[in-house]
Amino acid sequence: MKITKLELIYLAGLSMLGFVATDMYLPVFKEMETFYQTGPESIALSLSIFLAGLAGGQLLWGMASDRFGRRNTLVAGLLLFTLASLGLALSSTVWQLLSLRFLQALGVCAPAVIWQAMVIDRYPGEKGQQIFATIMPLVALSPALAPQLGVGLSMVMSWKSIFVVLTLVGLALALLTLRQPNTIPVRSSRSVRGDIAALLGSRVFMGNVTIFGAASAAFFAYLTGMPEIMVSMGYDAKAIGLSFVPQTIAFMTGGYLGKKWVARRGDTPVLHALLTLFSVTSLVLLVASQLPLQTIWALLIPFCFLAVANGALYPIVVNRALSSAPECAATAAGLQNSLQIAISFGASAIVATFASHALAVTGWVIAAAALMVLAGYALSRRGQRLATLADSVA
Repeated sequence: MKITKLELIYLAGLSMLGFVATDMYLPVFKEMETFYQTGPESIALSLSIFLAGLAGGQLLWGMASDRFGRRNTLVAGLLLFTLASLGLALSSTVWQLLSLRFLQALGVCAPAVIWQAMVIDRYPGEKGQQIFATIMPLVALSPALAPQLGVGLSMVMSWKSIFVVLTLVGLALALLTLRQPNTIPVRSSRSVRGDIAALLGSRVFMGNVTIFGAASAAFFAYLTGMPEIMVSMGYDAKAIGLSFVPQTIAFMTGGYLGKKWVARRGDTPVLHALLTLFSVTSLVLLVASQLPLQTIWALLIPFCFLAVANGALYPIVVNRALSSAPECAATAAGLQNSLQIAISFGASAIVATFASHALAVTGWVIAAAALMVLAGYALSRRGQRLATLADSVA
């Protein structure tokens, strides 16, 4: 089945919505403090609450999608997101802001999970991997573009227009979703609890999810530690902001090149090459982080290569993980995303806890993530061998 441009734009919109909603209002924190007559802690808490909702809701929406169908579940999530966004535009107190941001996060979990399941449903095998490789670089671009869009809207109108735009986007996606068929995967007699138990017991699924989560953890460790590292080197806020542009470009480049390489050679040899690149760059970063650096380039250059590896790696392992469970792809996507966020949060929390030694700790956390990536690959490879053996016996 060939994907149309409209279908690709629709899936990309679903995939990007959560990241846009996360970051779009970041530049207007000061205006929000003034409006709600509160301090910076309360406004920052709205971001933490959003991330908590994002982490907790994805598995629930995934299970609901496998039980009640893709369209119906997705429309419900988008409507919750849309109503919460409208409420935020009309809110007048801090408690309303915090409550509605949590509901907004819960709603946006539905598209964050279900778009992946829709790809697996409609485009199995290598075609699905190509679609993931097309969309995921756009997802990576979202955190860079969303704050700029927020700045533009706040300058032209007001900061509340950010949530009005999110309301309109959510409504548009809900209307487009109503035109989709309400597909429900062909299920065995297993319960939802059985689905989760089977996924947790699957070496192929858990191995690929471990790769995905650990590779993301390396990324989040770097993003958490880099501002403190740069401040200690004497860089100003503008330089810190600009330092995140190269790895965004590198990630997108990796996604584009990975898509081309997989189309020519298949995903297995490309995955091997990417794991080697990830491991080598992680080792270089570990060594560099133990030195008394005076410039950021010794970290930035190797991390850009790691970002290239991640950009090409994500679509392969996500497609492999979800393709291993097509009968409960949305539950699998929800579990995968929840585990990925948990692993990434853990890495970020370790770096933040030891921020006074950010340079050395960031290097060690990235190295630990690399070991997890390799362990995940070993687990998934063993699972594939056992599955192949079982098929040959049958």
